[in-house]
Amino acid sequence: MFPESTLSSAPHAPGVYMMLDAKSSVVYVGKAKDLFKRLSSYAHFSGAEYNKTAMMLEKVRKVDTIITNTEKEALILEASLIKKHKPKYNIILRDDKNYPYIKVTVQEEWPRVFMARRKSRDKARYFGPYSSSGAMWSTLRLISSLFPLRNCKGSKLKKRDRPCLNRQIGKCLAPCAGNADRELYLEHVKKIIMLLEGRNRDLIGTLKEQMLTASKILDFEKAAVIRDQISALSRTLEKQVISASHNKDQDVFGFARKDAAVTIAILFIRNGLINGSRTFFLSDPYGEDGTILSQALSQLYDADNIVPKEILLPFEPVDLDLHEEYLNDSAGVRVHVKIPQRGDNQQLISMANTNAMQVFEEKEKKKQSWQNLCQAMEKALHLNRQPNRIECLDISNISGKQAVGALVCFTLGEPDKSNFRHYKIRTVDGPNDYAMMEEVLERRLRRGMEEDTLPDLFVVDGGKGQLGMALAVAGELGITEKIDWIGIAKERQEEGEKLYKPHRKNPIILPSHNPILLYLMRIRDESHRYGVTFHRKLRNKATLASDLDEISGIGAEKKKQLLRHMGSLKRIKTATLTELMEVKGIGEELAKEIVNFFHPA
Repeated sequence: MFPESTLSSAPHAPGVYMMLDAKSSVVYVGKAKDLFKRLSSYAHFSGAEYNKTAMMLEKVRKVDTIITNTEKEALILEASLIKKHKPKYNIILRDDKNYPYIKVTVQEEWPRVFMARRKSRDKARYFGPYSSSGAMWSTLRLISSLFPLRNCKGSKLKKRDRPCLNRQIGKCLAPCAGNADRELYLEHVKKIIMLLEGRNRDLIGTLKEQMLTASKILDFEKAAVIRDQISALSRTLEKQVISASHNKDQDVFGFARKDAAVTIAILFIRNGLINGSRTFFLSDPYGEDGTILSQALSQLYDADNIVPKEILLPFEPVDLDLHEEYLNDSAGVRVHVKIPQRGDNQQLISMANTNAMQVFEEKEKKKQSWQNLCQAMEKALHLNRQPNRIECLDISNISGKQAVGALVCFTLGEPDKSNFRHYKIRTVDGPNDYAMMEEVLERRLRRGMEEDTLPDLFVVDGGKGQLGMALAVAGELGITEKIDWIGIAKERQEEGEKLYKPHRKNPIILPSHNPILLYLMRIRDESHRYGVTFHRKLRNKATLASDLDEISGIGAEKKKQLLRHMGSLKRIKTATLTELMEVKGIGEELAKEIVNFFHPA
């Protein structure tokens, strides 16, 4: 129960409180204008036992508080702690995607444009995040076709006697060979930024003026190039959807509830055009709708997200004034947070609400599709239970080195990445896949017995031999009958995939287009991918350690800087003294050490 002793030390001041369970895990993070009053409300809470607040308080054994100077500081700290601890009873906005950005390195002498997975504090310009990677790559292709900038790696340009192939096909101005007009190059960068900011119409207007100027001075070749740029941009504009009768930048929030579940949808409108959208599904969030929307705002507008000048909300969240103050500080300009009741903005809210409700419909379709597939699997594979949780194990190694086990989990037909696991092989030396699989299986199944997380179906990558070994491990633990088992083996090309069942002599052979077979192959292939990725990471780490760790004066940070600057170990080995000295933290003496190590006299 909630520890009332907490009240004796709780101050009448703004701050953040963290509720911890018996294992000292954070289960809830909250903020308050007056910590004593807020914690008192929990200490004297008297709701029904099935009430969600009562269920949460039943788990609380300790409460930590952090005092802040202002409510706004508490709001920022609350969002930071939620992101760090991911408490069970706070809403966590996950959509299982890492949205990319387009990065323009305006801080470099000869800027580049490329995709970036995350923002860094490097004075570059970032545009996004793009909810559609297809739209992002389409934009990058358009930029590449219209504006010939360099795409070679490295912030500092390496001089070349001859330009690369991109120069010959008109994709680069070749500043590396001293051929580029810097003024023209930076003009291209300026136009790219206009395009990425959504000011396509302004850009077309600028290009038309430049085309007319070029025509007047009889520079018809330049005028033709600009004409082609205008034509390409105009075709892009035709594909974009006009969403409003203005040219504002807006984020429009939609909100929908169905029983205990909630969905939040955001439409990103830039310069009056729909630029993308994101949706979040919360199966059973804690708190009223106003609290949920408030936490969503705190999580979405952190240091990694661009704040537009106008945010439209479907209803008023808790602490609206605090959010407006924080958003103004983050954006550096006045941010208008509105709750429209009529007009064009209300129509945009309705559109966002429709997008949020659509998530429920898609979930229902997926659920029905999975139920159909699940029933078909039970029948075709003669299973004893519904395969709602399926796991598959893969072993990756090269001659027994950097051996790892990779376990993937699919729940209700979808990858359950929170239950993906990597295992380093501890007891097996040398290439023995059977022994490695036996070790990992025993570790996984023992833990599953302790935590009651055994799968319904375990897919073994291999034929009768691998399946027999897996059954032997399960038999020793006494859980053979608690799990359905199946082996999937890739046979000769003309025979395709074969499915092996325990105590069955002949394999089950399904047509190559059968949905059940395709689904099991998807699970098996995902375990391969997950295992190979981790194995490669360990192998690269070992390779890097074996070479660079032997050089005196190079620690973990300098290794990271070398690799980040040079791009690969191979490039470090071939680098000159001057090139190595360009790396942050590498002085002349250390650069000589590296050169002498890889090229002894």
